[in-house]
Amino acid sequence: MPPAALPSASPDGPAARPLRRWRARAALAALALLTLVGCATLDEQQRRWIFQPSERSWAGSAAAAQGMQDVWIDFSSVESGQQARLHGLWLPAAAPDAPVLLYLHGARWDVRSSAWRMRRMADLGFAVLGIDYRGFGQSTPQLPSEAMAYEDARAAWNWLARQHPHARRFVFGHSLGAAIAVHLATEVDDAAGLMVEGGFTSIVDVVRSFKWGWLPVGPLITQRFDAGERITLLRTPLLVVHGSADQLIAPELGRALYERAPSPKRWVLVEGGTHHNTNGLATQQYRLALTELFGMATGH
Repeated sequence: MPPAALPSASPDGPAARPLRRWRARAALAALALLTLVGCATLDEQQRRWIFQPSERSWAGSAAAAQGMQDVWIDFSSVESGQQARLHGLWLPAAAPDAPVLLYLHGARWDVRSSAWRMRRMADLGFAVLGIDYRGFGQSTPQLPSEAMAYEDARAAWNWLARQHPHARRFVFGHSLGAAIAVHLATEVDDAAGLMVEGGFTSIVDVVRSFKWGWLPVGPLITQRFDAGERITLLRTPLLVVHGSADQLIAPELGRALYERAPSPKRWVLVEGGTHHNTNGLATQQYRLALTELFGMATGH
């Protein structure tokens, strides 16, 4: 017998429309899940989608990296069980007692694509080290993962501690690098401060912010980057910067990350800033925050 619970209706009648919408959503959800599981493995496909590892740089950015010094960081990886090598770019400061900044970039492009941001931070008084995670640029060619990226950031931090043991050392992360920076800053006890730009609370929350975010894929996400939970453990001053016009990572996610952090902290919303140009628009706001939050003399 046909089930009595469903009302009889013409294909175009009002009673049929909710059922058709439900079936369409169920079909989309099933298609999404099959796509995720069907390509290689669920975990590997997510790693490719989230990191988008590449040897390429943003158009024109390689020129900005010219003159920076190449750095090579070798370490034994617990995650892979193999020797790993990271490539980095080092931008020294003129002042011998300058604070040192570890710059952690986001997805898709190599460290050269962050050269302009690195130079702006150097103009604020930092010596800057930017690194490529494994799978990016000239670093070990290996599919990156959340755990390996955390390990790479820690290896770079340890290198800075060896090379500049007496310097004030800061962590900076942009986009995906913001989550990696949060994890690192909560793991070490010698960070003078943390700065995140274009950050978010978790990959799950980022997915939910998309127009198809109603799809029930949250439980299947293995690369979670749960910075919102991690940041509650922070023991150093925090600066959170976000562009009001960021269409990739919603400003609300940056604000939520800020709200979950303990004090001292500062929130800077850059009017008109996108995911890519906020750093360039916020120079004066950075200067003020660095002075008032971190006690740095940045000049003018």
